[in-house]
Amino acid sequence: MTLTIGQRASRTTTMTSEMIERFAAATGDTNSIHLDDEFAKTTRFGKRIAHGMLTAGLISAVLANELPGPGTIYLGQTVAFKAPVFIGDVITATVEVTAYREAKRIATLKTTCVNQDGVTVVEGEATVLAPE
Repeated sequence: MTLTIGQRASRTTTMTSEMIERFAAATGDTNSIHLDDEFAKTTRFGKRIAHGMLTAGLISAVLANELPGPGTIYLGQTVAFKAPVFIGDVITATVEVTAYREAKRIATLKTTCVNQDGVTVVEGEATVLAPE
């Protein structure tokens, strides 16, 4: 596989209560800020928020399905949570190739998740082994 610097791919998802509940069940992260409407009303956010790692996980879907695509192996990921994600937010996860060592098939990609208002909610950098 050949990747080029600047190559990009994106995927858009609407955050749902069901996604949050399933992520909580799968990971054991049952923090009330994610699951309890009444508790969440008392917080600085005023309502439930999605798990940061659930939102960051949307990046994995782009890597696995779009760029580099099926067969991609995650080697590492840095992540910074910049803003909360609420139920109903439309999140676009984007990856952009910033470096590629073709001989070893190792790619570095800028990773971002942006909401429907253009606010960056997650940013970071992924390192992957691209498929052959």
